[in-house]
Amino acid sequence: MAKLRKDINAFGVFSIASGAMISSGIFILPGLAFSKVGSWLFLSYFIAGFLGLFGILSMIELTTAMPRSGGDYYIINKTFGPLLGTVSGFLGWFALSLKSSFAIFGISEIVKIYTGINPLISSLILCLLFVVINIIGTKEAVSFQIGMVLTLIVLMGVYIFFGIPHFHFEYFSLKKGVDINNVFMTAGFIFISFGGLLKVANMAEEVKNPRKNLPLGLVCSVTVVTILYVAMVLIMTGTLSSEVFAKSLTPVADSAQLTMGNIGYLIILIASVLAFFTTANAGIMAASRYPMALSLDKLIPSIFGRINKKTETPILATLFTGILIYLSLLLPLETLVKAASTVILSSYILTNLSVIVFRESKIKNYKPSYKAPFYPWLQILSIAIFIFFIIDLGSSAIEISLVILLAAVVVYIIYGRHRAQRVSALVHVMRRVADELLVDESLEDDLREIIIDRDRIEQDDFDILLKQAKIIDITSSHDYSSIIKVAAPDIASELHLSEDEIIEKFQEWYNSCESAVNDFLAIPHIVIDGTDTMFMYIIRSKEGIKFSETYSSIKAVFLLCGTRDDRVRHLKTIAAVASLSEQHEFKKKWLAAENTVCLKNFLVLNDRKRYF
Repeated sequence: MAKLRKDINAFGVFSIASGAMISSGIFILPGLAFSKVGSWLFLSYFIAGFLGLFGILSMIELTTAMPRSGGDYYIINKTFGPLLGTVSGFLGWFALSLKSSFAIFGISEIVKIYTGINPLISSLILCLLFVVINIIGTKEAVSFQIGMVLTLIVLMGVYIFFGIPHFHFEYFSLKKGVDINNVFMTAGFIFISFGGLLKVANMAEEVKNPRKNLPLGLVCSVTVVTILYVAMVLIMTGTLSSEVFAKSLTPVADSAQLTMGNIGYLIILIASVLAFFTTANAGIMAASRYPMALSLDKLIPSIFGRINKKTETPILATLFTGILIYLSLLLPLETLVKAASTVILSSYILTNLSVIVFRESKIKNYKPSYKAPFYPWLQILSIAIFIFFIIDLGSSAIEISLVILLAAVVVYIIYGRHRAQRVSALVHVMRRVADELLVDESLEDDLREIIIDRDRIEQDDFDILLKQAKIIDITSSHDYSSIIKVAAPDIASELHLSEDEIIEKFQEWYNSCESAVNDFLAIPHIVIDGTDTMFMYIIRSKEGIKFSETYSSIKAVFLLCGTRDDRVRHLKTIAAVASLSEQHEFKKKWLAAENTVCLKNFLVLNDRKRYF
């Protein structure tokens, strides 16, 4: 299957997140929020932005550890298993599609006011436009997003600049003091304004150098948007009387008309259209990654995960997302947007829980390049705050979310349950608590592959052989003959030979060759019949294995089996093992590795030179 192209840089991350946030949250919502808290509204926006940054820190940690399409779905699937992963994927797909449809609805209403065109017709055209842009390529969609976001930020800056001279301090009344409970309640009400932060996580796989660009882009985005929101709310509060502000559904436009006349109204009209465009474009871009990620994990049919080789985009997933967005326009939007808010807040809760589960699981290949501070108190406090916000949104939003949840469970039972085979981080926590020694390494293998892709580690045939190799730790005393007997069953099973044949061939090698490379390493190797086959079996013994009187304490044994037609690769593999063992501190790191997972990480993620 083709891979997604890595075209998104730090500014692209910033633009997607900012474009997804700046929308109705600032162009429509302030009037409704002002009626709740009055002139202290700027403080509610500041708190909401601060909590948005607070909550996104855990998401940054998880996405730098696992930069994969599907974002919160992928993370929750790896944390809690495929059932909750399916539920998260469906809820996220539906939520982002609804947010996009709400933005398209806003554009369509503006088009209707000035042209009289039926909103359903203009909405269809807009859906097709965004689908085509995102099918053409991620790079093109991100470039489109960057241009719109830059223009939008400039226009918002113009509004702030020209609004300052018209500021009326008498409108800005704080005489009654601050009701901190009301301020926090209002912060929860407007928190949806910062919901777009999670959209970038869905596209993490397409980010160049995610170790650097994801944290930089996301932190800059929430910081800049919070500053713009607070400044704009202060200008609105100081230019509109409290009676006008509390009743206005277009407070920014009303304020701009007072401070700059009709030209100001036109500027904000353009800015609001751009805001809706950026939200819709970022929404369909991010939402389409949910079905793709679900299909790759065999939780829905694989056709949704197919990536076009020419455009390197998930065409069918994008097309179905466009259809879902258009159909959503036929539904009552207000309640459904609240449901989308509930899902976004739920994602914040689950991502903070995921950080706790992954850290406590002690999984060796969980290696985020950024770690959220103040663990676990930051995560616990975030969870408590976001639960409070969900309760405040009301029962109707929760009920609709439960309907989507039920549909996801049905899909999982009918389709995904028999196909998905993944071990979650939660299982590792349970095993750790139960003190069990047997741990399934499939999640470790998945995370190792993510590290290789994230850090752009070059791979060769030797790396492939290492990843497929069986690695065991031997604690008791052994000699050469006894370790061959230990390894023979696994090698025989892999090569479809008898155990006696394997033992005999390795004994022939022992009788005809020098028994070890040096006093630390031995590479027993045999040639077998057949074609295009090579297998490696790796043994570590901290106590040492006796090969001969000269080499009586070998710590590293690489058993190699290869067919006669591939002698060149066979010899190169022996050379690669020998070269690896000569690296600085190889012996120290080999003996210090905690277990076989750490050993495989050390060998595969090594910064040795690749030759073939």
